Amino acid sequence: MRLSDFDFVLPEDSIALRPAEPRDSARLLVVRPGQDLADHVVRDLPDLLRPGDALVFNDTRVIPARLSGLREGRMTGGGDGAPVAVEATLHRRVSPNRWSAFMRPGKRLKIGDRVAFGSRDDRACEADRLDAAILEKHEGGEVLLGFDLSGPDLDIGIARHGEMPLPPYIAAKRAEDDRDRADYQTVYAREDGSVAAPTAGLHFTPDLLEALKARGVSLHFVTLHVGAGTFLPVKTDIVAEHRMHAEYGEVPASVADALNAVRAADGRIVCVGTTSLRLLESATGEDRVVRPFADETAIFITPGYRFRAADGLMTNFHLPKSTLFMLVSAFAGQATMREAYERAIATGYRFYSYGDSSLLFPADPAET
Repeated sequence: MRLSDFDFVLPEDSIALRPAEPRDSARLLVVRPGQDLADHVVRDLPDLLRPGDALVFNDTRVIPARLSGLREGRMTGGGDGAPVAVEATLHRRVSPNRWSAFMRPGKRLKIGDRVAFGSRDDRACEADRLDAAILEKHEGGEVLLGFDLSGPDLDIGIARHGEMPLPPYIAAKRAEDDRDRADYQTVYAREDGSVAAPTAGLHFTPDLLEALKARGVSLHFVTLHVGAGTFLPVKTDIVAEHRMHAEYGEVPASVADALNAVRAADGRIVCVGTTSLRLLESATGEDRVVRPFADETAIFITPGYRFRAADGLMTNFHLPKSTLFMLVSAFAGQATMREAYERAIATGYRFYSYGDSSLLFPADPAET
């Protein structure tokens, strides 16, 4: 497969800059391979599922992981020794005081450089200091940052000085603001650690969750901390050569047992978002038994993949040539998803993180 197989024309005005209000008023395109596409809204979801079905949510909580600062001057003389404005997007915590991050401008940074994040006005106040050293450099502007603060103190510093890491296609058109602190977070988020929202979950309200339970749909929560790698474009034309960044996830034993019981009773497992699907597929064996999981996953799902856990997927509309469009093409079939996306664009569905949603059911494996 080539990257061009997953390309399509997406008008810029199709990308939503704000979410629907209320959240569950967003449009929902129901895609059943071999059947007509159907237009709904998210609050119709209880009627589209059956009693005994299970919804699986990612309860990760987005942290304000975009940090602006200055590389401190080097004692080398010349222009290279001057402070340089930098931006870091944290994407994976590796110890109480160390984070992997993508930094710009990456080429101007060297191992051993000191970076001062946070306020420039009162450096004498410890609460306004968030300093780090560059410990390692990797490809694509990725570095390992070692912070002077550690554990909860570092968490407080990041919360104080960081900004919500809006996706590039939104951030390029407007600045992050106070609304995003609430808008870019699910109502059930509880486990700090993501630098990107599990955006399918942004459509849920407390009332909708109660309506689903009243319908007899069970709700289950897993955790996958979404990394900034989710924003990175695929840079190789041969799809199989792309490498996903690893992300940490957990499926508790109680959730694994409950989902196995759902399937044994002929209920369907419907994942809310590609993050919960990728985690659940990582935790499920070829025997289709879900097992407890606490590890990193770099699973890359493309057409030809045989799904083990998911019987349905609720997900937003994704960008051309993205790994997520490859995933939905694997799930519902390439031809089906091309038709669905053409319909969505033509009829004004809103794309990407703050956009509308879709409810997908799987294609016959021979059609993917």
